[in-house]
Amino acid sequence: MTDVKGRTAFITGGGNGIGLGIARSLAREGVKLALADIDAAGLARAKAELQGITSVEAFQLDVRDRDAYAETAEAVERALGPVTLLFNNAGVAGASPVGKLTYDLWDWYIGINLHGVINGVQTFLPKMLKGGQGGHIVNTASGAGLVAANAGVLYTTSKFGVVGMSEALSAELGLIGIGVSVLCPGPVATDIVQRSMDAAPKADASLSEAQERRVTEGVAQAIQYLKQGVSIDEVGAMVLKAIQENSLYIHTDRQAEALIKARTKALLDAMPS
Repeated sequence: MTDVKGRTAFITGGGNGIGLGIARSLAREGVKLALADIDAAGLARAKAELQGITSVEAFQLDVRDRDAYAETAEAVERALGPVTLLFNNAGVAGASPVGKLTYDLWDWYIGINLHGVINGVQTFLPKMLKGGQGGHIVNTASGAGLVAANAGVLYTTSKFGVVGMSEALSAELGLIGIGVSVLCPGPVATDIVQRSMDAAPKADASLSEAQERRVTEGVAQAIQYLKQGVSIDEVGAMVLKAIQENSLYIHTDRQAEALIKARTKALLDAMPS
């Protein structure tokens, strides 16, 4: 899809971080924007910033809520027309010790990071197919959706699911004129770790002093790691380029290269001769 001008985009997590970077990039191309986020204040700031460039509507939405998702989709189409650019970007990050996980934590992380993507696809894809105008879907995963590094079991599980889902969607939808990309960023300069930690259900409280210290140190290191990453505007430009070139994978850097090579080699080496 080389020309996105005049199309309508729906972006979850559009009030902050990567979602805002994508919105800025699309706005400059004349795309009408429907921004969805659970953060009402972030939505208000994003709308105020972008409404002088293009048509913008903002919707407070928990991507786990399927009924609210359906109602939001109808409101978007009434205000801006059919959605043909879908960005399932909302997500949370952070890690808890594997021995201290709870069902509440599993449900929260998987509900947002994976089911949120499923809900976006299931809400909008039938409309895109019926409309017959083609389109493009971008699902935000992570480098942790390609290799298991130090991102934690919860996050890695959810992001591997997004990568596999995107690859399978691309194989089918590419035949009928709808492109699919999966964004697998390395470090990006956002505050996602702190916002996620503030909102997440509490882990098993019976942590030892040493475990508490390791968790605190890990969060601090993750925050510092992201600060050194690319900007959200750079990511927005990469995503736009991927749509225009119909690229399946979007990487923001090469930091995971060695790990991806090692994982691929291990998979191949494990096959019978």
